[in-house]
Amino acid sequence: MAAAAAAGEGPGGALRGCVRDFVAGQRDGPAAEVVAGLKAGTWTILEIVEALGSCLENTDPRTRGRSLQLLSQVLLQCHSMLHVEEVTHLVLFYENRLKDHHLVIPAVLQGLGALSMCEVLAPGLAVSVLKAVFQEVHVQSLLQLDRHTVYSIITNFMRTREEELKGLGADFTFGFIQVMDGEKDPRNLLVAFQIVRDLILKGYVLGPFVEELFEVTSCYFPVDFTPPPNDPHGIQREDLIVSLRAVLASTPQFAEFLLPLLIEKMDSEVQSAKLDSLQTLSACCAVYGQKDLQDFLPSLWSSLRREVFQTASEKVEAEALAALHALAACLARSVLSSDTKDLLDTFLSSILQDCRHHLCEPDMKLVWPSAKLLQAAAGSSLRANHRLTSSVVPLLLEQYHQHPQSSQRRTILEMLLGFLELQQKWEQEAEDESPLLCSRAPLCSVLFAALTEPSVQLQLVGIRALTVLGTLPGLLAPPDMELVVDHLTRLVLHAEDPQSCTAAMEAAGSLAPLYPQAFTGHMVQRLAEELQSEREEASGRPQDSLRTRCLQALAALSTHPGIVRETVPVLLQCLQQEPRGSKPAATCNVVAVCQSLQRVAVQCQLDTESCWYYHQTVVPCLLAVTVQAAMPESAHAPLGELLLEEGILTAMVPIISAATTHLCPELAAQSASQVVPLFLDGELSFLPQASWPCSFQPFQGGQHRAAQRRLLILLMAFVCSLPRNVPIPQQDRLLQELLALSCSCNCPVTATAAAKGFAGLVNKYPAGQQLDQLLEMVVDRIEAGLAEGPLRPQALTLLLWVTKALVLRYHPLSSCLTDKLLGLLGDAELGPAVADGFSLLMADSPDVLHKGCHADVRLMFRQRFFTDNVPRLVQGFHAAGPGVKANFLKGLSHVLNHLPRPVLVTELPTAVRIAALQCVRALTGLPPPALLPYKPQVIRALAKPLDDMKRLVRKEAVVARGEWFLLGSPGR
Repeated sequence: MAAAAAAGEGPGGALRGCVRDFVAGQRDGPAAEVVAGLKAGTWTILEIVEALGSCLENTDPRTRGRSLQLLSQVLLQCHSMLHVEEVTHLVLFYENRLKDHHLVIPAVLQGLGALSMCEVLAPGLAVSVLKAVFQEVHVQSLLQLDRHTVYSIITNFMRTREEELKGLGADFTFGFIQVMDGEKDPRNLLVAFQIVRDLILKGYVLGPFVEELFEVTSCYFPVDFTPPPNDPHGIQREDLIVSLRAVLASTPQFAEFLLPLLIEKMDSEVQSAKLDSLQTLSACCAVYGQKDLQDFLPSLWSSLRREVFQTASEKVEAEALAALHALAACLARSVLSSDTKDLLDTFLSSILQDCRHHLCEPDMKLVWPSAKLLQAAAGSSLRANHRLTSSVVPLLLEQYHQHPQSSQRRTILEMLLGFLELQQKWEQEAEDESPLLCSRAPLCSVLFAALTEPSVQLQLVGIRALTVLGTLPGLLAPPDMELVVDHLTRLVLHAEDPQSCTAAMEAAGSLAPLYPQAFTGHMVQRLAEELQSEREEASGRPQDSLRTRCLQALAALSTHPGIVRETVPVLLQCLQQEPRGSKPAATCNVVAVCQSLQRVAVQCQLDTESCWYYHQTVVPCLLAVTVQAAMPESAHAPLGELLLEEGILTAMVPIISAATTHLCPELAAQSASQVVPLFLDGELSFLPQASWPCSFQPFQGGQHRAAQRRLLILLMAFVCSLPRNVPIPQQDRLLQELLALSCSCNCPVTATAAAKGFAGLVNKYPAGQQLDQLLEMVVDRIEAGLAEGPLRPQALTLLLWVTKALVLRYHPLSSCLTDKLLGLLGDAELGPAVADGFSLLMADSPDVLHKGCHADVRLMFRQRFFTDNVPRLVQGFHAAGPGVKANFLKGLSHVLNHLPRPVLVTELPTAVRIAALQCVRALTGLPPPALLPYKPQVIRALAKPLDDMKRLVRKEAVVARGEWFLLGSPGR
């Protein structure tokens, strides 16, 4: 009745009714009606204030607070609608209310917070508001939300009225210090820290209050905060640490107060305090100058030295070294004047004095900590590096000769390696000669000697050090480089330990681009000679043979265009040699050649010239030797029979793929115009052989063409690796031939190659009517092939690969083909193969249909496949008969196995986790001898569900873990 009566009085009556309901009813609903009326123009902000008049003047502070709360809620949602005069009157009104009862203050602050966001705020009002807040409000006696409102007001004004606030001078800084002093809530502290940082970085006047501002923030250092369980605000300790550190490290004005604090905390026994202090010191060094650090350098060095010499924590040691690095870098950045002492030189002298003697101690107890400290300082600047390296390296070389044990020598070499690696960092900036130049001769002597030591570990460090030394310009003279090549060649050919052999190969690959002539003139020639003279014996072990080492070394060396032109012909010659020894040994030898050629192809991808040379040299040669092997008179010869083996043809696939994927479109098209007609029309003219005894027609029928059809795997590798924008000659005819062969060939290897080649082309085929017609024909061919007959497996293989090609590109027909696969899971003959085919659909293919070969692979295709098909797999499992249930379960497991774990976890309901734990518990009923090897692994895995959010899951985890703990105990 009252509401109806109020409504009958017109808009003013309705407004007064809303006000009465809000103030008296303790309900917030009427506030929304007032806001809606203001936005609709039913009433103005002045009319709202007038309607609140009597309530605002009420003697009861709760009534006044409630009425101000209504007005403030309206302003929060409608502040952008206010005019400048309205904002001015409201600001003055709210300022006056700050003197009211403490129960009213929260609503007043809420209103001022809304007004602080007004763009039409008149000049001077921001200053007026803040002065009133600073004078009238004891902020730290307010509730958290109200204190947050004060910080928001300050933040808003600093963002929009910066120049006005700066006009307050140091009074603004002092006022904020009073506001923040004593704050404890982490939500408010994050805002307060940001305000302090803005005060400093934006140039507000701190005046005489620098120390007070430091004290009001540094009292939280180091941060000691643990978020409560299930904290809805999500504030972590690290958030506060980072925010506070940004404040403390924001200005050198804090240095005289902060550095003593950091030294004190570094000397404490609390590891978290040490870490925080060291990280804060590193941050400070980015903004400090040497005058800020000058008085504290001895104490800082003492603390840092102790943390490295005596630490029990790798984390603390790492942070101490990082802080030392930052400290030395800060000193190096300082500009020196004629009357300024070079503090960097003094600091480095202290480091040398305290560390040098440890390098010379017979027991070498503190040699590593000393070296770490020296290297951390040396890595800070070019000056520091020159000073420390020139002092330390000669000393280490001297110590190498004084310590005969290989373990001690290895330690010294590793320290030398560290200093060598530092030279790489400053190589580009160095203008003066290298600090290693004076020690070049003894350094080379020590490293060459290390390569002849019997200790494998000493050899490995020596190889690494020589590699780094070789990358530094001017430190290896031509005679030195010849010795390096000799040593590396010797280790490749004769090292007893495979680690040394492999390390020598990698070192040669790293140095070859820098010294190509040294390697081609000796190492490549020597390896080629060894390959000519070394043949595999029937009883030999090919993987350990000298021949295999030479092949791997030639590949590792091929990191320079000039060297590639030397090594590739040698490798191709090895491919064409008549096999010696047993057939398995000969097969392994040819596969080893292919693996070396593949590595060279990958290394050539980085250089356009090398890539094209490799492609036009290797691909025609591979095709020539295999086509020759497939000719009737060669197919049964030793080499021909060998080259047609599935394992060798499979090893050639990645060679052709790697040689093709990185070709530019023009060169790729040129190559395609030769390779595709070879298979379609028998065009042999581009192959490196003058005459051929008969035609090459792999797509023609007849048993005498079976050997030639095996080479379709090479065609598949080529056409599926071409960029999408490269036109393929006679593509439609090629697709027809591949489709026909994939369904009619009784050789599984050939049929699979044809199916994969067809699928690879379909994946890249442009969308449109032609593709739709092609796919319609494919579906008809697959359905006919899946009918009764001996070639059903071939039809299934084609179905799987075409489905994968379409699933990857999100083609609409993919769902239809997936339905066919789901239906075939119940097939008695093909069901198991279909189940395994789900792994093919989800996994990355090594040779076709992956991004590396330019396939059309859409993002999150696995997630989409999971969403579309897993429910149907589950439904099919429940509906299937006992004989085929396993097929659905296996298919489901393949899908889940290849799904990203975060996606899978979100799909698993809590009942699933309980059931899994029950299964793990039930396993303990099996014989203990079968389970004991897995006991530690299972117990570790069961620790995680002990913290599960669901109580029932935790309960099952406790029971299961207890059973596994007792597994194997007496009486069980």
